[in-house]
Amino acid sequence: MIFLSACMLLLKWEQRVWMLHEAMLRRGLLAWVSRVGGALVLLCCSLSLLYVMTCSPPPSDDSPLSHVLPRPGPNPAGLGGTGPGVGAGAGGTRGARAPLSGGPPGAKSYQMLLKEREEQHRLHISSLKTEIARLKEALQERSQQLKGVQESLKRAGPAEGQEAGARPQGSGPAEAQGTRSQQADLQEFLRSQLSKAEVSAGARLPSEYAVVPFESFTLQRVYQLEMGLTRHPEEKPVRKDKRDELGEVLETALHSLNAPSPPDSEGGAEKSQTSKVYAPSDFIEGITRTEKDKGTLYELTFRGETSSEFRRLVLFRPFGPLMKVKQERVDTSAVPINIVVPLSRRTDKFKQFMQNFREVCVRQDGRVHLTVVYFGNEQMSEVRSTLENTSREVNFKNYTLLQLDEEFSRGRGLDVGARAWKGGNVLLFFCDVDIYFTVDFLNTCRLNTQPGKKVFYPVLFSQYNPTLIYGSLEHVPPVEQQLVIKKDTGFWRDFGFGMTCQYRSDFINIGGFDIDIKGWGGEDVHLYRKYLHSSLLVVRAPSRGLFHLWHEKHCADELPPDQYRMCMQSKAMNEASHGQLGMLFFRPEIEAHLRKQKQQQNANPKKA
Repeated sequence: MIFLSACMLLLKWEQRVWMLHEAMLRRGLLAWVSRVGGALVLLCCSLSLLYVMTCSPPPSDDSPLSHVLPRPGPNPAGLGGTGPGVGAGAGGTRGARAPLSGGPPGAKSYQMLLKEREEQHRLHISSLKTEIARLKEALQERSQQLKGVQESLKRAGPAEGQEAGARPQGSGPAEAQGTRSQQADLQEFLRSQLSKAEVSAGARLPSEYAVVPFESFTLQRVYQLEMGLTRHPEEKPVRKDKRDELGEVLETALHSLNAPSPPDSEGGAEKSQTSKVYAPSDFIEGITRTEKDKGTLYELTFRGETSSEFRRLVLFRPFGPLMKVKQERVDTSAVPINIVVPLSRRTDKFKQFMQNFREVCVRQDGRVHLTVVYFGNEQMSEVRSTLENTSREVNFKNYTLLQLDEEFSRGRGLDVGARAWKGGNVLLFFCDVDIYFTVDFLNTCRLNTQPGKKVFYPVLFSQYNPTLIYGSLEHVPPVEQQLVIKKDTGFWRDFGFGMTCQYRSDFINIGGFDIDIKGWGGEDVHLYRKYLHSSLLVVRAPSRGLFHLWHEKHCADELPPDQYRMCMQSKAMNEASHGQLGMLFFRPEIEAHLRKQKQQQNANPKKA
């Protein structure tokens, strides 16, 4: 029993000893494992640090962007894996590159390349800014045009809008396709305009009269054959549309010259080698002409890199196809015309005027009222008698005779005659006593005026001195046969603005004439400028049915200097054509030549 108890105690003690030993072994294993792990981590960090130190590239003076730019010249050692720079580095690690040779030359080439590209981009940015400004102005103009088109479409009537609103919703893709087709057709049409115009090749012309001449221009002047109202062979562009046109052409040319070109394009390599920035001061001259059915051609010349080098640009603005803007029916049957005539003496001319008035206004047209404003008392009875005889002979009652006991003033007389009308908003025709017009002109007057919208300023044909035209007074035909529009019989009086058609409401709203102007000339120009400064449309066109009959002009000494000069210029232009005046000036030489010819014929009758 005691032995068994001792054995049991011994077994329990051995179990405790074994368990204690097992716990000690487990703790020792854990400590050993942690020591081995730390050693491994330390070894990995050491290897990583060694790899970084061994494989990092050597310091270089190259630009920070040099690794992304192509390196000029042959491939340096160490980049292809075949050069001597590939070998064992520190610690036996392979792949370390030796320092690159030729570093400083590469850096200089990179800097030159960067500077060249920077200059190109700077020029491109400058041209883009200019183009943006031009596009902004063009956008504003197009916006105004679009507003005008929208307003015209609104005025066209609701019928078209209702028809467009009644289209099915499924027609969207078809409309888009139609729009693209129309754009393609328009582009094709514009290209055909360029091919038909005389741009790269000439056209066969029947004679010298068919030639369309060029105009030449510089930054400040336009040299022109058609001199217009100013009669200047060279001048600054007076009209805004001409200034804007030439300014746009010059700006487009400069943008094209300064824009960077791709290297593979025509002239791209040349552009990349040059650094010249073209400015307006480099522009030498340009020529332009317009073929009215095709477009406008521009050729501009600029100074080049050297004194013997030039740059030429050819631009073409094609004209688009005709567009239908409006179609309307105009009824003039209920549009009477009040003809206002200021008068002072000159009763013989008034009788001639009334003969034409009787035939055209009374017998042919029948929708005319005559207002005569007479200045002074002398010959007043003859004027009244002429009107009464006309009224009695052709049963004409639509006339008014006003008398002003004051100094003659054309503007004052027309202003009084216009305001004296009390029958509503009538169409006024301001006329002079030496004017001859046809019934076609009266219809033209009605068609080219509209209250609140349009006034008509016709350019009349002024007759030369019939005695000079036909050689002598005995050969002068009747007035009706003298009214022939040719260069030897008269000229378009484009400097005169006295004959005009406008509605009474527009005349009153614009402020009428400047009644402070006395005597001859000046008042018509002031009224014309008032209309130009307003929102009314001024229709200025030659009229084939309006003539100024020649009469001897007297320029009074009492006129101010500017009015006297205008009067004398008008007197010189009214007398005869340039060639006819030359024949008068050289008449002694011509007569001497004829006498010599006659003497030679008398001396040698057989030879004659």
